Amino acid sequence: MSTVKYLLSEEQIPRTWYNIQADLPEPAPPVLHPGTGQPIGPADLAPLFPMELIKQEVSQEREIEIPDEVREVYRQWRPTPMFRARRLEKALDTPARIYYKYEGSSPVGSHKTNTSVAQAYYNKQEGVTRITTETGAGQWGSAMAMACAFFNLECKVFMVKISYEQKPYRRGLIESFGGKIVASPSTETNAGRAILAEHPDSTGSLGIAISEAVEVAAQNEDTKYSLGSVLNHVLMHQTVIGLEAIEQFKQADDYPDIVLSSAGGGSNLAGIAFPFLGRKLRGEQDVKILAVEPAACPSLTKGKYTYDFGDTGHLTPLMKMHTLGSTFVPAGIHAGGLRYHGMGALVSHLAELGEIDAVAIDQLETFAAGVQFVRSEGILPAPESNHAVAGAIREALKCKEEGVSRAILFNLSGHGHFDVQAYLDYNAGKLEAYEYPEEEIAMALAGLPSMG
Repeated sequence: MSTVKYLLSEEQIPRTWYNIQADLPEPAPPVLHPGTGQPIGPADLAPLFPMELIKQEVSQEREIEIPDEVREVYRQWRPTPMFRARRLEKALDTPARIYYKYEGSSPVGSHKTNTSVAQAYYNKQEGVTRITTETGAGQWGSAMAMACAFFNLECKVFMVKISYEQKPYRRGLIESFGGKIVASPSTETNAGRAILAEHPDSTGSLGIAISEAVEVAAQNEDTKYSLGSVLNHVLMHQTVIGLEAIEQFKQADDYPDIVLSSAGGGSNLAGIAFPFLGRKLRGEQDVKILAVEPAACPSLTKGKYTYDFGDTGHLTPLMKMHTLGSTFVPAGIHAGGLRYHGMGALVSHLAELGEIDAVAIDQLETFAAGVQFVRSEGILPAPESNHAVAGAIREALKCKEEGVSRAILFNLSGHGHFDVQAYLDYNAGKLEAYEYPEEEIAMALAGLPSMG
């Protein structure tokens, strides 16, 4: 019983991204200006983003054309393979049919390049010469550094301090691409200095790193800011994953009953799930969508759905999302890419509408799932991706208990070759089944903006 691979040709790389805003049962709440409380306009975002990305952020068109220059870069690793995990099915003794889309074949080993290439392209077209960004585990930072190298742009990366210390190989990759990397919070920005003054030993957070990157971009005309998740256009760029998977399921003569993915800011989940969810919203075929998040940073399962800042320094507009509060500083779990206080607005909106379910899993269970996966399928997942593996295993075991066969699709968003230290720690019994305390969440939520 061997793993089965489903492949597409280069000609089948999607020519358009899918924009789920065209199929929403009701529009998502607007993004608000923190000063006026009114919906923001293009001029409010222009200091941070090129105009084409601003247009994509608010577009209601179902399909947005992928520029030829972006598709040409995609050809280096796209289309990515989809596998039927028969050996894992056998190990679990489940009647479930388990499929996974493998995004670790990109040059940086994760799905993040699907949007970094697009963002670098649009910035280059507008005459931008430098991009600032943040990164948690380093997957996004390396993806943006790669894209900047391809389009001859400077790249400045603020990396969450705990990940900066935990993941030196990601730092090395970012620097090899030519990116300049700084541990966040840093002394280079007002936002960073303010955090360090109050918390000299701060381990950092994505919210803090975003504040630093946004501050630098806003103060320099030649610089724009780039985000690796959360925003509508970022989630849309990732839909090449699900669009390819739909075509690959035709080869398999099957269709998923459940589509699931790890969830931090939402781009991973949106990439695999939104094209399938769009078909459901249009009345074409039913599917269950499941977001799997870390118990240490449970924005969907324990956060509040309300307007909040996307960063700790309160430099960004207000988005309505599931949030743990912008001052939330998560524990230093190894899944650094999922340590964000809020969930993307579109994912949050769809969860509120009942179209997306969510579950939180602790890191011991996720690493156990990752170890079982590598022993069955031969691919070492990134710590973030382990959440999807754990969620898929849970669903497969439910099928076993119920005696039913369902097709389960998950996004294996990246490999763990740069995260071997995390596995060494797990195998040595050094990791904890950490769940963020309710009282800490309550304290962070107490500082939410006083609106809607």
